[in-house]
Amino acid sequence: MPTFYVMDVWKAAAERARTHGDVLVLAAGQPSTPAPVPVLRATKTALDAELLGYTETFGILPLRQVIAEHHIRTYGYHVHADDVVITTGSSGAFTLIFLAAFDPGDTVVVARPGYPAYRNTLTALGCRVIELDCGPQHRFQPTVAMLDALPEPPAGLIVASPANPTGTMIAPAELAALARWCDEHGTLLISDEIYHGIVYPGIDTESTSSAWQTSREAVVIGSVSKYFSMTGWRLGWMLAPPRLRPALQRLASNMTVCPPAISQYAALHAFGPEARAELDGHVRRYAENRALLLEGLPKLGITDLAPADGAFYAYADIAHLTDDSTRWCADLLAHTGVALAPGVDFDTVNGNHTVRISFAGATADIEEALVRLGRYLEP
Repeated sequence: MPTFYVMDVWKAAAERARTHGDVLVLAAGQPSTPAPVPVLRATKTALDAELLGYTETFGILPLRQVIAEHHIRTYGYHVHADDVVITTGSSGAFTLIFLAAFDPGDTVVVARPGYPAYRNTLTALGCRVIELDCGPQHRFQPTVAMLDALPEPPAGLIVASPANPTGTMIAPAELAALARWCDEHGTLLISDEIYHGIVYPGIDTESTSSAWQTSREAVVIGSVSKYFSMTGWRLGWMLAPPRLRPALQRLASNMTVCPPAISQYAALHAFGPEARAELDGHVRRYAENRALLLEGLPKLGITDLAPADGAFYAYADIAHLTDDSTRWCADLLAHTGVALAPGVDFDTVNGNHTVRISFAGATADIEEALVRLGRYLEP
């Protein structure tokens, strides 16, 4: 399995923090804030009141009901608790669905640039991965025309909206068209929706949409990691069609037994109004940080930026600065203490001259990072 380079950046940033104490980590794909207050309160209660032993493999019923209600409230489509499969993070969800739905040799299509763990995990499982060149002319997202151009329909298609690393979104009509194409061609659509809730004003799409608004044969992946500010709690979920659930049950019961019990009881309280008010405050901070970067980076000569519709990333082409983004990011960290993620993780062709900048941290850190970057780029 190929290296996940951003983890090397985190390791180097931790060493810089130990030796210099000046690190600004803009490489991490996670919020800089703790879980919402109601979740933390519930965790303390659960420690005293719950056994916290094994749970049902697909998760406790109250949490599956809460997540079903979340989808009903957010998207307007009906979801039953039995549709919800709780997993050990969204990473666990992807591994389970890849094993349940695909055989070695199956072809699965992903977008490039895109999240590297799709490609890396599928390759390790023996699948043939086709990367669609989704450049700026397509707003870094796949289209039906790209699928029509394939020599034959693939076994699977993975989409992400908002996407990592670009933050771009698929318009609702286009997501619906992709879902219909997959249904018509026997292709499993896996829709990564873990960044839902983190969307900014003025985007070209009408609203955040979900694959299950069009197709119940699709698989929807969710998580408490991003919007809900609970990355380390390792809790995700999927909405899965009935035909896949027996295989998912067998796989999950053998591989993980169940998701973390303490995280399940805590996450019950992540979807209520008190938690949502706190989490929406984080999104307002992300929006402020996003504006700082989208205004500040061009002033430093970094002008080729992906449209950051959602999530908390700015994805920049820095071909005018380097053709080795890994070395450039390492040098930037060594000279300034600013940690960015090199694009080689996300794009196997053009990632040598792109970087991903996370703006999920404190606003003061974004401001200081721009100052340091400006000094570094001075002739």
